Order: sequence, then C-alpha cells, then structure tokens
Amino acid sequence: MNRKRKFNISIDGIPVAVTRKKVKHLRIVAYPSSGRVRISSPMHVPDREIINFASERSNWIRKHLSNPDTELVDKEPEFRNGSTHFIWGDPYFLKVEEGANRTMVRLGEDKSIRMYLKNGYGPEIREPVMREWYRRSIKQKIPPLIKKWEPVMNVSVRDWGVKKMKTRWGTCNTQAGRIWLNLELAKRSPEFLEYIVVHEMTHLLERPHSRRFYQLMDRFLPGWRETDKRLGGRHWKRY
Repeated sequence: MNRKRKFNISIDGIPVAVTRKKVKHLRIVAYPSSGRVRISSPMHVPDREIINFASERSNWIRKHLSNPDTELVDKEPEFRNGSTHFIWGDPYFLKVEEGANRTMVRLGEDKSIRMYLKNGYGPEIREPVMREWYRRSIKQKIPPLIKKWEPVMNVSVRDWGVKKMKTRWGTCNTQAGRIWLNLELAKRSPEFLEYIVVHEMTHLLERPHSRRFYQLMDRFLPGWRETDKRLGGRHWKRY
C-alpha cells in the first residue's frame, strides 16, 4: 500500500505535521513556542491509526501547547521519570521511586503514575512492571462488563483472557465460548473496551461478520459504529 511519507492533519483545529520514518513507535512532540505539533510514525502504520493516536491526545496537545517554556514530548513506550503514559484515555506522567519495600504501581492524585521499585532493579524492569499493572487494571473492568451484557444478549461467556495483540482489539473462540481482549485497551477510553467486549460476545450469537452480526450490534449497542470509527476500525462501514 502506498502511504504518504509526509502529510498534515488537524486535531480540534490544531495543525499536526505527520512524518513516516524508520521508527518503532508513534511519537508526538508539541512545540509551545511556535504552536507546532509533530508526529513521527513507523512506515507501516495506516493513516486512520495515526489520526486516532492524535485525537486521543487532543487534551495533551492543548495542555502542552499552552506551556511557553518547554518543548514537551509524548513518547511511547518510554519509562523514564516524566514520560507520559495513558490509562483509560487520560495522560499521566511517570514517577519512578526506587528503594521501596515492594514493587508496585499506583495512581497519584497529581495525575501521576507512581512506580515503586525495590533496590537493585534496573531500568529494564520498568516496562514489564507497567505492563502487569495495565493487565491488572483491565482485568478489573472486564467481569462487570460481561455480567452486564450476558442477560441483555442472552449469551454466556465461559472464559475470557487478556493478551497483547498486534492487529486485533479482540478475538472470540465460539466453540469454547472464550473471548480475548487486547491489553492495549487499558490505555484507551473505557467505551472502547465495552464496545470490544460486546463485539466479541456478539460472535457467540453470529460467528461471521455477516449482515445479521451487524444488525445484532445495532440492537445491542446503537452507537457502536462511531466508536469503531474512532478506534480505527472498518466495521462501521458495513451494511
């Protein structure tokens, strides 16, 4: 697929310059002194995913463009003090405190993610510690959603799990009655997780993405198409 190396988008009226290059992760930089915002993207990432990446950081963009003194960067994944990370759609800055009695992660009242590490733990431990915190966070949200939707949809989820997926937000094994959710959903707004839960549970009623599948989605979650569009999906275009 031919994708432009350089192009411009607008987020809430703010111009954002996008450049595809040989990088591993999406990276956004705000320049308060000039009011400019730039995104560096891996070559393979589609336009829609880049636009969603920027849209979900609109509050971050507005906040940091109002800071006249520093050039601020949202670079993921990076696990240094002050780096920005998202939980349920909101940006937080990381505070790493070493020498703690036990290793854990907590949200601070100052919009921080506080990571407490035991002595002797190097920087390489920070990413897996954060990943497990995301895993625990999303696992707390999933059971209430399943319990909410099972009687509405008249289905039963026998098992569910969370894992990191590269190309899908969720999957469903209809024979086993099991659904899987992408760990990355913990970084997105809660409505995205609920949409994916309902989407995968609908497969227990209709396995393929057929006309009936989308009719069921329209019945259960009437606003799902806009949510899918915001998540960078393609289902909203069907039927």
